[in-house]
Amino acid sequence: MKITYQYQFYPDTSQKSTLNQWLRICRYWYNRQLGDRFDWWERNRTTVNACPLIASISAPRAQPNYYSQKQQLPALKKDLVKVFHSGELLDFKQVDSTILQDVSKRVDKAFERFVVGDSKGGRSGKPRFKTEADYRTMTFSTANNDWIKLVRKNWFYIRLPKLGVIKVRMHRPIPDGFTIKQISVTRKADGWFIQVMLEDSCVPQFTLDKVTPNWDNSIGLDAVLHEDVYLATSSGEKLPSLKPLRKNQAKLDQISRKRNKRKRGSKARRKLTQKEARQHQKIARSRQYFHYKTAHRLVRCGAKFFFHEDLNLKGLTKRNKVKQAHEGTYLPNGQSAKSGLNKSWLDAAFGQFFKTLEYIAEKAGSAVVPQKPAYTSMVLCYRNEIVFTNCGMRNYWDEQHSLMVDRDVNAAINLKKLGLDIFPRIKSRGGNLSVVGTIDDSTAKEILHTLHRAAKKPTPMVTACVGVGGCHSRETGLIGIVILKSKI
Repeated sequence: MKITYQYQFYPDTSQKSTLNQWLRICRYWYNRQLGDRFDWWERNRTTVNACPLIASISAPRAQPNYYSQKQQLPALKKDLVKVFHSGELLDFKQVDSTILQDVSKRVDKAFERFVVGDSKGGRSGKPRFKTEADYRTMTFSTANNDWIKLVRKNWFYIRLPKLGVIKVRMHRPIPDGFTIKQISVTRKADGWFIQVMLEDSCVPQFTLDKVTPNWDNSIGLDAVLHEDVYLATSSGEKLPSLKPLRKNQAKLDQISRKRNKRKRGSKARRKLTQKEARQHQKIARSRQYFHYKTAHRLVRCGAKFFFHEDLNLKGLTKRNKVKQAHEGTYLPNGQSAKSGLNKSWLDAAFGQFFKTLEYIAEKAGSAVVPQKPAYTSMVLCYRNEIVFTNCGMRNYWDEQHSLMVDRDVNAAINLKKLGLDIFPRIKSRGGNLSVVGTIDDSTAKEILHTLHRAAKKPTPMVTACVGVGGCHSRETGLIGIVILKSKI
């Protein structure tokens, strides 16, 4: 079993200068290797439907890989390396060799995902050259327990190669039986942090091969993003949202306006830039804290399987297509209203939340399974009829059962049925949708019981704002706090 703990550490002035210089050298080494791979990509690639008019008569060069680029390091360490565009001299001998080798591994992985793709066949976008703000982490891949020299009550001292002993705040102890496998150092807006990857081979990874999903040990999750509701579950609960960016937008805009009024390169502008970065960091940490609290609350229900909708977040946050008239003028395309929706999707960060839920559920012995959400919001869960034909239709009154069916809870139940493979098939004929298949009577009774119970519950309301200090829901007991100064 592998876990990662993050601590804040406090290097002195000379160590900070050394770490910043190491980051500069690693960033140059990353961009140099990436540029070499792009050069190979352009010289040895021809489109399928066209041939180049001018071609090189030299033999095609071999593709750069992790080993061939790593072999350049001994030659670079013999003398100072001059940066072409700035004339800066970099000394590669200052940096630990394992850090530079890890940089080569990062380049190899980034380019491999672009050219070949991952294990599932999905390809990433073209890698970008790193700026000072983008490259902030260095990794020591040969770390072990001997690097920790002294442990006190709330502190421990760690010796890093070519850097010396650094004081680290230990807000939680390292568990017994775990050994250090890797250490990463990151520069953030409020200081330096160290990530310690621990491993205990005696703790096996839990698998669900012998557990079969059924109605009792599974739960469906629907991403709502409507008003103050974040998630709807198949048990009838609706969890409140946090909206940290929305509630801190005014303060961000105020800092940004003041920063833009200052002269570029001035000390006042740099101070306001750091203040803006710390404000963004508070928002990100409060969102992450909310995700962990929500994930822990869902896992505590005891479910073994969580079925959530597999959202196309890239498509949901995409800009609308431009509409242009014959005269060349641009027509309204609804992007003004779509921009607010895009910001809400990004503020909710459902992709990050489902990854967090998967991590928490795996430690608890559960599984998170994404499902394609096609037609799950339209079909009535206990009758297999298409009822919710309009996106603005949030509720449906069933006269036969005297029941008000919530659209989001209905979709969560359908996602659960989809995960259990009892969701009906949908056919489209002449633009009309029809449902094929019937539902079991016992399942319909169970769903009706859940909906009746959910209709009696009050809707959770958020009673406090995040910008002041926290956000608390009386219904669920979730608390979202802006971390003013992190000590982790």
